[in-house]
Amino acid sequence: MTRPIFEEIERGAEEILPREEFRLRLTEAAARGTRLRVKAGFDPTAKDLHLGHTLLLNKLRAFQDAGHEAIFLIGDFTGMIGDPSGKNETRKPLTREQVEQNAETYKQQVFKILDPGKTTVAFNSRWLDALGAEGMLRLAAHYTVARMLERDDFAKRYREGQPIAVHELLYPLLQGYDSVALKADVELGGTDQKFNLLVGRSLQQAYGQRPQCVMTLPILEGLDGVQKMSKSLNNYVALNDPPNEMFGKLMSISDTLMWRYYELLSFRPLAELARLKRSVEEGANPRDLKLELAGELVARFHGTAAAQAARAAFIAQFSQGALPADIPELTLAAPASGLPLARALKEAGLVASSAEGYRMIEQRAVRVDSQRVEDRSRLLLPGTRCLLQVGSRRYARVTLVAAPSKT
Repeated sequence: MTRPIFEEIERGAEEILPREEFRLRLTEAAARGTRLRVKAGFDPTAKDLHLGHTLLLNKLRAFQDAGHEAIFLIGDFTGMIGDPSGKNETRKPLTREQVEQNAETYKQQVFKILDPGKTTVAFNSRWLDALGAEGMLRLAAHYTVARMLERDDFAKRYREGQPIAVHELLYPLLQGYDSVALKADVELGGTDQKFNLLVGRSLQQAYGQRPQCVMTLPILEGLDGVQKMSKSLNNYVALNDPPNEMFGKLMSISDTLMWRYYELLSFRPLAELARLKRSVEEGANPRDLKLELAGELVARFHGTAAAQAARAAFIAQFSQGALPADIPELTLAAPASGLPLARALKEAGLVASSAEGYRMIEQRAVRVDSQRVEDRSRLLLPGTRCLLQVGSRRYARVTLVAAPSKT
């Protein structure tokens, strides 16, 4: 294989272990006309996927485009345990019903990226259910407690006297056994998965297989450019976000973060990204490149027409001062003394809680009829009709009516 092909396959990777063996496998497969079995596992512990999850999916797609077999593994068995990687406390196990419901949403979303005709979808309950007590004991015999405690998060919790449940120690073994069952050549995972991925190599050796190569990918920063993308931190872009919302969120990222998103999320060739960077150095406006990135990602998940409409709406709203055409109209009940603005924001669906509403006011991110509000104690009186705005993308037009008197 040529070096440019290696570069495209390896782009964005944090580590490849062992790199020379990985390149040898790619070269051997090309020479023999065979395909590598490339696996990435997803535990369906929540319903929605966001752009942070797509780093692995994008990499699977890159292997597909290079002619290899992509295995999208749904951890319907391991999802009931919950991956303890990076956690400082024991996770609450999920029921099989919860996991199965979430797995359905994963299947609906992943083929916005992967080629369904070139993807093998596997469920690890197929072999882990069959493993049984005896098989579990034989599996556990291949690893020592001392080696398991080499994991940073386990070691830290052990030092600090935090409990580590036995089922958590089994999780890396179960994930590793997935690689044995699938005879994986390559396994992909986030940087926080490195230990688990290497357990897979060890177990494959123990079971007489050629050990897989491991590729770790970075944890994607959220819209703030600091913390990892997470729904709990409200710095995420969900795959099922409406087109206009997705486009607006992506336009809010910094110029520096834009390049990281291009490298990790875009399907554009590296040579084209280098050309785009040169164009900015020569005076091109980064905003124009951000429009292209937002358009590419919205088109991937919602189609070209939706991406074009979202781009036009964004330009009209933020370049020409127009308001969105689909602002919701709501009626809220207010006591005679007035409804606190933070609570009105919550009831209008613009923030998740009154506490978040107060924080947004303090951050000068709230406007009433286009006027910025900085007073936490602001009240909206009955009979008021106004336009509420949080940040640059969330709007609601509300009418305040008198709340029924209590008798």
